[in-house]
Amino acid sequence: MSPSNFAAWLPSKCVKPLQVGPAPYTPPKAGEIVVKNAAVAINPVDWIKQQAGNAIMGYVKYPFILGGDVAGQVVEVGSGVERFRVGDRVIAQAAAAAPASNNPAEGAFQHYTVIREHLASVIPDWMSYEQAVVLPLALLTAACGLFHGDFLALDPPTVPAAPPNGKAIIITGGSSSVGSNAIQLAVSAGYQVYSTASPKNFTFVEKLGATGIFDYHSSTLVDDMVAALQGKTVAGAFVVGDGAAEACTKVLRRCGKAANKFIAFAGSIMPPDALKTPLGTAMLFGSMAFWFGQRALVSCFTGVRTKFVEGEDICQPDNVASKLVFRDFLPKALAARQFVPAPEPLVVGEGLDRIQEAMDLQMKGVSAQKIVVLL
Repeated sequence: MSPSNFAAWLPSKCVKPLQVGPAPYTPPKAGEIVVKNAAVAINPVDWIKQQAGNAIMGYVKYPFILGGDVAGQVVEVGSGVERFRVGDRVIAQAAAAAPASNNPAEGAFQHYTVIREHLASVIPDWMSYEQAVVLPLALLTAACGLFHGDFLALDPPTVPAAPPNGKAIIITGGSSSVGSNAIQLAVSAGYQVYSTASPKNFTFVEKLGATGIFDYHSSTLVDDMVAALQGKTVAGAFVVGDGAAEACTKVLRRCGKAANKFIAFAGSIMPPDALKTPLGTAMLFGSMAFWFGQRALVSCFTGVRTKFVEGEDICQPDNVASKLVFRDFLPKALAARQFVPAPEPLVVGEGLDRIQEAMDLQMKGVSAQKIVVLL
């Protein structure tokens, strides 16, 4: 007899709150596992999809199950799966919202989620589920921007960490979910990291391995970073946060001919009030399109190119982030404590009925934390 499954459903576009109700238990196909979720984490895309409706991911079919970050125990294994067995403790990227999936059985906000084998990694016994679940989507985003050939194309991370290669990289938003993962990946690949954060988070970012940390509010930010990078080979910039792309453009332009004048842009803060009406949503996305057009024009004059980190198809088993990180690097790095879950989890509560509250809290913004719900 199949287990009883429940989910926090998004029944149709723009419906709030999520509705908790029964969901089918879906057994795994070849190359898949089923995870009994112990913890899920909230990402901005979850509440943005709920607020914006079909303005983003318009291909999604309702009713739908949102959520990308899961941690739990493997309860069933499909044919051909070699890396996992029943009882393994894992983290995973739930792929429901990927265009090639569009399948609520792969959403995180339920008790049992179907996971593609290449999007999961075992976690060590010392690590709690709430600690581990902060990783998946942020880690995939960081890995894609840093290592994919269409973006910064850095050398891959290794265990133990690669010796210093004499190159530096700028990673802004060092205390954010994506930034804190990007720092650790780059350090493990042998790069010196120069990051930004608010002063209250300097110690946190330093512990992640950053060589230099700068106050992103400082009026001398650009000059300070240029001075710190003088004489170094700069491998480009991985950017998170408002205004960071503009600042990094100025820095890279002054870093000499040897610098890789490329910015991998992983996103900025999305104002939730702008998504409350169709007109506000249209104006917001229109301004974003204008910004990217403006960045293309800036590139013509500065030689600094900006490209949005739009993840490759995570449903493909051979995607770069899965191969380099989930399979080859992360299990060993976590076991050796070379890579630590970051930022810290902020546990809102327990149960599917707390997910909407958690999404609302994430929408208001957090600093050096990631919102987590236990199941």
